[in-house]
Amino acid sequence: MNYRNLLKTGLAAVMAVSLAACGSSGNGGSDSGSSDGAGSTAALKLGASGPITGNAAVYGLAVQHAAEIAIEEVNAMGGTQLEFNFQDDQADTEKAVAAYNALMDWGMQISLATVTSGSGQAVAPNYAQDNIFGITPSGSSTAVIYRDTVNNTDPYGVLFQMCFTDPNQGTASADYLNTHKELGSKIGIIYRSDDNYSTGIYQTFKAEADKLGLNIVDTETFVDSDTDYSVQVKKIADAGADIVFLPIYYQPASQILVEAEKQGFKPNFFGCDGMDGILTLENFDTSLAEGLYMLTPFSADAEDEKTVNFVKKYTEKYGEVPNQFAADAYDCVYAIKQAIDHAGITADMSTDDITAAMVKEFTSMTFDGITGTSMTWSESGEVSKAPKAVVIENGVYVGVE
Repeated sequence: MNYRNLLKTGLAAVMAVSLAACGSSGNGGSDSGSSDGAGSTAALKLGASGPITGNAAVYGLAVQHAAEIAIEEVNAMGGTQLEFNFQDDQADTEKAVAAYNALMDWGMQISLATVTSGSGQAVAPNYAQDNIFGITPSGSSTAVIYRDTVNNTDPYGVLFQMCFTDPNQGTASADYLNTHKELGSKIGIIYRSDDNYSTGIYQTFKAEADKLGLNIVDTETFVDSDTDYSVQVKKIADAGADIVFLPIYYQPASQILVEAEKQGFKPNFFGCDGMDGILTLENFDTSLAEGLYMLTPFSADAEDEKTVNFVKKYTEKYGEVPNQFAADAYDCVYAIKQAIDHAGITADMSTDDITAAMVKEFTSMTFDGITGTSMTWSESGEVSKAPKAVVIENGVYVGVE
């Protein structure tokens, strides 16, 4: 055991009584203690960070809320108990490091890592150094799990993903458009050139599209500081695009849709998981998103019992339909429980032993959740599961297949 593991084990023991009495949420964090459950099982400390304030709060709140629902359910079953601490990192790399340190001081033993990829990349070396197992619901960049992101090699080994990696999203999107040519045959692309998420998806989409012989008629870029997309939209329209691929987050996508409406440009639009959230964007006319397609691991209108129960509970508790970030977080908690139960992990084990057991379980188990069935993970931490296509109809997401 390294020095920090020894220190935090001692700290956890010293803090146990006070934490049981009052909880520990940190600055802007959320702490959900375990229920009494079986009454004799000590709770494992599950940490996470993400934006619950700021521009990306829709993602962090979705993950926090869904994780809390899952933890309440797990703790009510008896047996494995989880104590949850969610820190607000505002999708900022420096705040993510501070959040990680706060979680370690609290005694974190297992983690949902970070919500966003930038924060995940910032703290990934810390997880590896301290040997803490983490599975991110939504940090899709390969930089979250690999040290070498140019070649996607040298994995950290302790970090896993429940979401698709950015390269996989790009490949899957090109494959989908190839088999659904009725959506459009002349592809325009608008992506953000200073964002790892967007460029990662674009690059693999382009490579797969070239391999498949898809017709990309124009490609436009923008950067984070841009607020006017009129030039990009006009060039795409002038190129004759009948489908526009937007591997970007929903905030700039909403402005592109507004601009397309102004110019009378009406192609099909197609996005990835970053598009999820566009229907809840304040002051956005959601009618402009009608007919927008996206690839996602989760469809809230699915009729299987697990999804129906989750959507009902989430909607009743938070007044909105859960997005795929919420669904991935819900699955993360249950995948963690499955690994804990099968390995016989207990709260009094060292973090080195907990991490070794969790890695062994995740690289050998199969998991069925609401974002996919028969999920498996590679030793690098990448998940294997099938994406689903949804389309926005009458202001809600509707499964296509």
